[in-house]
Amino acid sequence: MVGLNKNILRTILVASYIIIIALIIYGVSALFSYLNTGADRSKMLHTEIKKIEQYLPKIVWEPLNNEGRPMDNQNLKALENDYLDAWYVKQVAYSSNSIAGIKDYYTDSAKENIFDFIERNKDENINIEATTLNHNPTLEFFSEDGQLAVITDRNVVEFKRVFKAKKLVLETTETSTYKIVFLLEDGFWRIRHLVKENSELYKVEAAPIETNGLTIKGINYYPQATPWNMFGDAFAKDTIAKDFKIIKDAGLSSVRIFVQYDDFGKAKVNSLKLEKLKQTLDAAEENNLKVVLTLFDFYGDYSVLNWTLNQRHAEKIIETFKNHNALLAWDIKNEPNLDFDSRGETLVTAWLDKMIDLVKTIDPKHPVTIGWSNIESATILKDKLDLISFHYYEDLDDLELAFRNLKLEVSNKPIAITEFGLSSYKGLWNPFGNNEKDQSEYHKKCQTIFSNNTISFMSWTLYDFVEIPKEVVGRLPWRKRAQEHFGFINKNGETKPALKYISSN
Repeated sequence: MVGLNKNILRTILVASYIIIIALIIYGVSALFSYLNTGADRSKMLHTEIKKIEQYLPKIVWEPLNNEGRPMDNQNLKALENDYLDAWYVKQVAYSSNSIAGIKDYYTDSAKENIFDFIERNKDENINIEATTLNHNPTLEFFSEDGQLAVITDRNVVEFKRVFKAKKLVLETTETSTYKIVFLLEDGFWRIRHLVKENSELYKVEAAPIETNGLTIKGINYYPQATPWNMFGDAFAKDTIAKDFKIIKDAGLSSVRIFVQYDDFGKAKVNSLKLEKLKQTLDAAEENNLKVVLTLFDFYGDYSVLNWTLNQRHAEKIIETFKNHNALLAWDIKNEPNLDFDSRGETLVTAWLDKMIDLVKTIDPKHPVTIGWSNIESATILKDKLDLISFHYYEDLDDLELAFRNLKLEVSNKPIAITEFGLSSYKGLWNPFGNNEKDQSEYHKKCQTIFSNNTISFMSWTLYDFVEIPKEVVGRLPWRKRAQEHFGFINKNGETKPALKYISSN
């Protein structure tokens, strides 16, 4: 027994010795490898604020015709990346009053000015939320040794919100021109000087869009089997085309469909999703239907530093479909006023305002609207919108007067109710709800009001749905059951009495 214990102890000691030697060799090897490898830029940076698809303002370079040494595309791209990173880290710094990341993109003398500015803001309890939306740089000079570059950046669109003691005191959008001197240090194009040469208030002069005679008779649409997941794996153009024929045969002329920001890939829009959206628009055209395309469904962030990502998302979709024959109008956002309480009305409205500018810049031909959740919000940004639209789920007895009052405020623009409807659910979770006969009477009354007041409309929705995602109305069963029964066609594919009044025709 004693001999056995000695052998076990000897084995443990030998094994421990081997493990220790192996760890020492591994450590020396790792150190040697590190000392013989070039610096990893990603590990040098403050990666928590490094621009990796976090900041994508529109940047358009003037043709290269600079003094000094010619600059190749690789160097120009590196300069561009570091330049935009410099803007980004400075904006993060001004928002948080933190200096993290500044030293990576500014030389010692330049960063001292930023540090001083941050200290003053700390002392006065000031924070600045800002972003740039457009850059138009010209390379003026590139030194022969490749270590110095000078650019002039014109018409830089800057949006700023200034807070003092967490209270908004200033919100402004400016167009500025900057002169910037860069030095190449440790592989970085760092800013040595950044001087604002002039600045003025930003203003977009969009030509008015002709909307005389615009009449909308339509419906909001999701396929019955895939509500709120229209462009997912179960996408089928044949199904959509059949539904569009039903809509057309019912006497309607348009559909409203939705693009979800996350689902479509955020700033880097998914090409497969674009193809599915194209097939949907093609199906609409084949059935002589026009499409109101709603952007940014289920998006509710609005953070200023995310605006450039939002705009690249919208830009891709608008550029792709602005010439499609089925397109009727752009709806910037579904019910954004529901985010006023959580995100702040001024921030949400500013986001919408700049998104309208972007859409009109890319597509000056199609009307732009916002699908407000109620008629009370319908006058917000009315001077910039081409079509005023709102949703109405309130008492129908109040609709005509409310509509006439709105018409007085926006007498020169068409108005549409782009959502309205009544659930036919009456059951365990809502024993005092409405049945299919009540729903039919509701739509009959709606069509009478619409005809008497020449109101454009888009009802909610073609189908009853089997399953409503919890993200839409939450988990409460009485809310989910009600949402499942707004359609004109029930879960078994049978038409409901309300279909007779889907249109005034």
